[in-house]
Amino acid sequence: MSHRRRFRTALLSLTAAAAVLTGCSAAPDAPAGGSPAPTRPSPSPTPLWDRSPSSVAAVGDSITRGFDACGVLSDCPEVSWSTGTDPAVDSLAVRLLGASKTAGNSWNLARSGSRMAELPGQMERAAAERPGLVTVMTGANDACRDTAAQMTPVADFRASFERALRTLRAASPKSQVYVASVPDLKRLWSTGRTSAMAKQVWGLGICRSMLADPDDLTRAGGERRDRVRARVAAYNAVLRDVCAKDERCRYDGGDVFAYRFTGQQLSPWDWFHPSRDGQARLAEIAYRRVTAAS
Repeated sequence: MSHRRRFRTALLSLTAAAAVLTGCSAAPDAPAGGSPAPTRPSPSPTPLWDRSPSSVAAVGDSITRGFDACGVLSDCPEVSWSTGTDPAVDSLAVRLLGASKTAGNSWNLARSGSRMAELPGQMERAAAERPGLVTVMTGANDACRDTAAQMTPVADFRASFERALRTLRAASPKSQVYVASVPDLKRLWSTGRTSAMAKQVWGLGICRSMLADPDDLTRAGGERRDRVRARVAAYNAVLRDVCAKDERCRYDGGDVFAYRFTGQQLSPWDWFHPSRDGQARLAEIAYRRVTAAS
């Protein structure tokens, strides 16, 4: 065998051996000892709940319209706990957006006298604005009927609320929802029944299922009021349970229901709707829930 041929054979053998060794060695970027290379941590997912939404739409009833907070039998949306601009209230929208941006980035679509059955239509109008946050406060009028027997059935209340959320999700799937509980109507009765003026106004027909015959302390009167309170509690359970199924919905945990409104925090004209001070308390509760970490 010539020198050239022996050299070629040796070179081929070395190349084959090198290929085998390369195939068995650790990956080029692995550290010594053959341990896997450390992986970079995955970026944190964007949280579903934005604690600083850029716009607010309000749906619901007379409380959100500021009814009887500024004058007799009239809406006063500028003092609304949700979207109002009155500095004395410091509404949720003002706290989230700032006073200068609230007017152009908030919408009050609530209606005095509305019940849960109207909420899907209000949600449809809210969704058209693609709001960052929708606030919901409704249900008091479902319990405040001429008689306790006329209160909205719980099943109907649930169906309307579920339809309202579906309506919002179909048109604005990323809008967040804050749901306030229905106030404790029996506690409002207890607070106002010692006022002669309150009882005169209540006699005109305000929430008769609860407030009719405010001095009636008989067993029948107590059972009627307890029945209304139990219905409100059932409504709040619906709000809690339905909201819990939507990952972009937050219920207030019953904070509004539990809040003890004083005479100063109720309208001086009807001792039922929140005054400016009462609206400010609602704004505080909402802001605390909306900006909570979880």
